[in-house]
This record gives sequence, structure tokens and C-alpha cells, in this order.
Amino acid sequence: MALIDLDTLATTQGPLLGLDPGTKTLGLAISDRTRLIATPLLTIKRRKFTPDAAQLIEHYNVNECSALVVGLPLNMDGSEGPRVQSVRDFCNNLLRLEDFPIFLWDERLSTAAVTRNMIDADVSRARRAEKVDAMAAGYILQGVLDRLRA
Repeated sequence: MALIDLDTLATTQGPLLGLDPGTKTLGLAISDRTRLIATPLLTIKRRKFTPDAAQLIEHYNVNECSALVVGLPLNMDGSEGPRVQSVRDFCNNLLRLEDFPIFLWDERLSTAAVTRNMIDADVSRARRAEKVDAMAAGYILQGVLDRLRA
């Protein structure tokens, strides 16, 4: 496959894997088969592309996912900066290893929103650091699931 649009994503069947790509971590989340709820899955500490991609692909295949939803870190004004190009490069390199549909979704403020919710819930700083990336992936994926139902 390749990079797909929302209409193409809507035609796929099965769970979606969400990805919040950071410079130091990759947060993963999974949807249920009916695509109602996104659940944080885990955080991969980034090392090098090949082992990171292998872990991501393993989770994609084990969970029988039908597409990968990747958070695209646009600037606040909607423009694309260096981080967007880094995410696009990551996706293109990933497609060289595994041929599956990838949908890019605006992830502005996802980590900030999740962090604020965790602070409001009185989650310790250490626990926030441990969980924020997977929860941000869940936040991103839930946005897509909600949009698909609208």
C-alpha cells in the first residue's frame, strides 16, 4: 500500500494501530475491531530505525491491524516543519519494509492534552513520563475513530 486518505481508511476492516512518533520514543495504541475505542498499548524507546520498525511491524501483525494511523506534528499554524518531514521519512522507510496502509493525522497538541489530563488526575511525574507517549497515540487514534464515525 502507501499513504492513504480518510476515505480509503474508512474502507479497511479490522483494528487500527496508532503511532505517536517522537524523537526518543514511539507511542503505540490499538483500536478494538469495531473501531469504537482506542487503547494505549506501549512505548518503544527509539534506538535505530530497523529494530524500532521491527517492533512496530510485529505489533501491527500480531494484532491483525488493517492500517497504521500516524500522528503528523504540524506547526500550530498548520504549516509543515522539520519534524513533519522526519515523520514522512519514517513512514516511507517503513513502507520499504512492510507494505501496509498508512494514514497521517494532525496531532497538534495531543501530548499536551494527554499530559494535562494526567496532571489533573494527579498522576506522578515519573508515571506520566512512562505512559504519555502511548496515551498520546491513543488520543490521536481516538480522534481518527471519532472522525470515521461522524
